[in-house]
Amino acid sequence: MLDVRRLRLLRELARRGTIAAVAEALSFSPSAVSQQLGVLEREAGLPLLERTGRRVRLTPAGQNLVRHAEAVLERLEQADADLAEARGGLAGALRIGAFPTATRAIVPAALVALARRHPGLEPMVCETDPAAVAHALRAGDLDVALVHSYDFVPAEREPGLTTEPLYGEAMYLAEPAGETPVPPGAPVPPGTAEAPGRPGAEAGGPPAQGLPQPPPAPDQDAVLRAHARSPWITATPGTLCHTMTTRACQAAGFTPRVRHQVDEFATVLALVAAGQGVAVVPQLGVAGPADPAVHLTRLVMQRRTGLAFRSGAGTHPAVAAFGAALRAAVPPDLAGSRAEA
Repeated sequence: MLDVRRLRLLRELARRGTIAAVAEALSFSPSAVSQQLGVLEREAGLPLLERTGRRVRLTPAGQNLVRHAEAVLERLEQADADLAEARGGLAGALRIGAFPTATRAIVPAALVALARRHPGLEPMVCETDPAAVAHALRAGDLDVALVHSYDFVPAEREPGLTTEPLYGEAMYLAEPAGETPVPPGAPVPPGTAEAPGRPGAEAGGPPAQGLPQPPPAPDQDAVLRAHARSPWITATPGTLCHTMTTRACQAAGFTPRVRHQVDEFATVLALVAAGQGVAVVPQLGVAGPADPAVHLTRLVMQRRTGLAFRSGAGTHPAVAAFGAALRAAVPPDLAGSRAEA
């Protein structure tokens, strides 16, 4: 009989590529991982792995066994969900991964509703970049997580995980007001600072929740190309946000000249206000009182957010309860943009 724990190790090896990476992710020693995989090979009765330099590659038999492992692990998640439903009353820890803007704007209200309906449940939020969510979920470090994707960085299907769409966000180019050229005809979002040659724009805040969004700029590439020589502020390399800005600019015909790398959007906007560069930011990243020194132009592209969990865990009462609370907490102007994450 094949051991489920060893099947999990084989599945992780298929995703991570090295025994050292599997050991680090699952808090084992490399020698322990190698030993357990060796036992699995003996149980299977044929080779599952072959070494290629420092990496380990699965044989065709190993790849086929991983596909069976995915199905087995999904059924175990469903069994756990059924048992939790039969026990009745939600209690214990629920480990939640979330990225900063969602953590600030949406998650708190969801946690309040969750505590009111299920006081025995103990939600534990851990700030997690969406790029790291898949490994954290598969390793069991998280039970559920918010993830996002962009038009230029579509979400890849992650084996063993399921993602349900939550909402979509408008995207904006943030530039120092009055310092950088703006293409004619590009609309000014309500409540942003007045730009040169654009009478009637009012300083104040970003579009109010629940109000219709202004139409996007008619030519996104032209809006971005106007800043081909400007310094840019992006997120740190390796994040989806960094990749999004780079690809959007390349689609417009240039590679951004990056001056600052910052992950927190409030800090990004402060740097824009200080004349340090331009940046692409999502709708939730510009929430709050607007800085009159920052001008925002809505772009055609969107950011889409979804709820991810291990396949088979969607019916788990705790996961389902958090998902319901989260959907109820989504502001109306975001809920109207719901799209596949």
